[in-house]
Amino acid sequence: MHRILTLLSIMILSAAAAFGAGHSRIRISGDIEIIRLSEHSYVHVSYATLPKFGRFGSNGYIYVDNGEAMLFDTPVDDRLTEQLVRWITGSMKARIVGFVPNHWHADCMGGLRYILSRKIPTYANEMTIAIAKARGLPVPRKGFRDTLTLKVGSGTVICRYFGPAHSSDNITVWVPSERVLFAGCMVKEGNATNLGNLSDAVLSEWPGTIGRVIREYPGARTVIPGHGDIGGIDLLLHTRRLLGGKR
Repeated sequence: MHRILTLLSIMILSAAAAFGAGHSRIRISGDIEIIRLSEHSYVHVSYATLPKFGRFGSNGYIYVDNGEAMLFDTPVDDRLTEQLVRWITGSMKARIVGFVPNHWHADCMGGLRYILSRKIPTYANEMTIAIAKARGLPVPRKGFRDTLTLKVGSGTVICRYFGPAHSSDNITVWVPSERVLFAGCMVKEGNATNLGNLSDAVLSEWPGTIGRVIREYPGARTVIPGHGDIGGIDLLLHTRRLLGGKR
């Protein structure tokens, strides 16, 4: 049994490595790079150094269609967010029509002040808005409770709250035409051996939440975690195993 599990783990990691190897990368600066998944889908990866965690990378998502872009998550601060926004509007020649954070942590909305200064429409889970207000953080303008459907060019993006996990307010972003799921920090990369930062996690609810996501998006082709390598549905299953549950 141990040998079978070991072989299965190797297969999953190999698949994840092969998955990421075929995507082109664009270096914006020493701290930001872009991974092109398709004509419409891009992952932005930003790097920052924090005393508690050292230097680490954080993933976000950009969906572009017909000259319009929707941004999901910012880098950890306004300086890096400005670099990213200027690249989207300049190099991609796309107008940013909205921004949505996955949850309230700095690696999701640390650059929100700059986003607001650009008059970009902002949306968030109502729980995220409430936490931001309580903590004195910049606040997204428009809230939603369970599901938010956004039009970007001729495409559709679905933001949905499935329950607490990495944080009480974390959401997912699903693009049906791309079969891309930006799952954020509730999902771990394929080589993760633990659940990472648990300071605001709801461990009792996380297995149930990840189970609902798996059942809702069994056809996800690309799954983007909050940190680390992109993968497929295997990342959801790997996270469930790390949680020790099959719910």
